[in-house]
Amino acid sequence: MRLFPLFLKLRGRRCVIVGGGKISEGKIAGLLSTGAKIRVVSPEVTEQIAKWRRDRRVQWAKRKFRNTDLAGAYMVIAATSSIEAHRAIYREARRRGVLCNIVDVPELCDFYYGSVVQRGDLQIAISTAGASPSLAKRLRKKFENEFGQEYGEWLKSLAKEREKIRRGSASANEKLRLLEEVASEGAFAEFSKRR
Repeated sequence: MRLFPLFLKLRGRRCVIVGGGKISEGKIAGLLSTGAKIRVVSPEVTEQIAKWRRDRRVQWAKRKFRNTDLAGAYMVIAATSSIEAHRAIYREARRRGVLCNIVDVPELCDFYYGSVVQRGDLQIAISTAGASPSLAKRLRKKFENEFGQEYGEWLKSLAKEREKIRRGSASANEKLRLLEEVASEGAFAEFSKRR
């Protein structure tokens, strides 16, 4: 089965994290900048998750998962040591129409985490549909070397240029040509020289 690649807007949406260990901490770290409303359900959490709670960046229900934890949720991510809990979470998520990811259990996932290169607003996501996370990791490292931090800066510049072109009076075909020109390798080389 082929996966459908997409990037989700999570601002204001409830994302439930079941489990309070290091894996959950990593998943939360990736969600914090999205504006999602993050709720952690776990009897215990890492010191970092506790700090995020103290800083009011996440909510923490200090107990085991209950089906009602998914009421109003958009997405749930679970990383516990209990396969029984994982199955129950997945069943309840399916019943409620909540996107579900049970970490490292592909058959209990509606979506997988890709290996991601982040350069400002530029995101390059790599997926092997779970076939080889090691290959995805190797490719991510390759792309991290190929696409340096300057791409994040360039993207900011491109966004401004795009707005100017879109507001301009050129024809649709000319606007398309200009947009492709400002995003070309030559334009990037010029941008890099000016830095």
